[in-house]
Amino acid sequence: MSRTSFNELLEAGVHFGHLKRKWNPAMAPYIFMERNGIHIIDLQKTEVKLNEACDALKQIAKSGRKILFVATKKQAKDIVSEKVKPTQMPYVTERWPGGMLTNFPTIRRAIKKMSSIDKMETDGTFKNLAKREKLQITRQRAKLEKMLGSISDMTRLPAAMFIVDVSKEHIAVREAKRLNIPLFGIVDTNSDPSSIDFPIPANDDASKSISLLLNKVTDSIQEGLDERKMEKEKEGHSKENKKGEKKPITDAKKTSARKVEETPVESASKTEEKAKVEEPKKEEKKEVKKTAKKVENKVEEVKEDAKKETKE
Repeated sequence: MSRTSFNELLEAGVHFGHLKRKWNPAMAPYIFMERNGIHIIDLQKTEVKLNEACDALKQIAKSGRKILFVATKKQAKDIVSEKVKPTQMPYVTERWPGGMLTNFPTIRRAIKKMSSIDKMETDGTFKNLAKREKLQITRQRAKLEKMLGSISDMTRLPAAMFIVDVSKEHIAVREAKRLNIPLFGIVDTNSDPSSIDFPIPANDDASKSISLLLNKVTDSIQEGLDERKMEKEKEGHSKENKKGEKKPITDAKKTSARKVEETPVESASKTEEKAKVEEPKKEEKKEVKKTAKKVENKVEEVKEDAKKETKE
């Protein structure tokens, strides 16, 4: 994973904070100095925190779980959708739907409704509807696509959340905290970093700063996904090799067993044992035959007696 350098952060303007009067005292450890009434963020701490966050996100992606990106501010919308789409992770760039995490089953129902409308179009039932109904359904579909289209593949709650502006997305932060979902976020000098598990002290207003940070984050996620893919391929190859190796081993075992059976001493002892087992069986058969003959003779005698009685 390519580590971030101090100069890269400096060029992107990551160090610029908010006005002094807008600051949050909880951000004091991450502030380097104040110049012209504006706080300057300590880029060395930003570098460390960003690398920590990237490592954690890489591990989550490697485990095959989803990371939800949240950025509803104008300057971050397009950047997030552009950077996150290749990783196939869910993201929210429009208004945060209240209760999206705490009331997730309802959101899933809305997504299913969207897929049912798509089915209607493919089945041909959409053509049989009236013009007004068609208009209503298409508008509803467009609205759902705008709000929930980016999270349509999210079948369960995300394993982590990445938030661009922590103070703006306070509802999303509160919901994630309630469900104990780990939070990663870009924290400016006017935000509270105590509510974020992996805070990245940086400028969350400049598009250059946001794009640089998201580049690093998405690259680490992609690395995690690639490693997962490689591991799966290796497992598949190892299983195939094991299957191929097992067959000759069993054949060798069978041939060795046959060879052992063919030794003269053991073959002689086995024939003796068979003879001992077969002798009592033969005697039993003979006795059974004798009893059967006796029974037949008695039946014949009884028949003859009955014939004599009928003649008399």
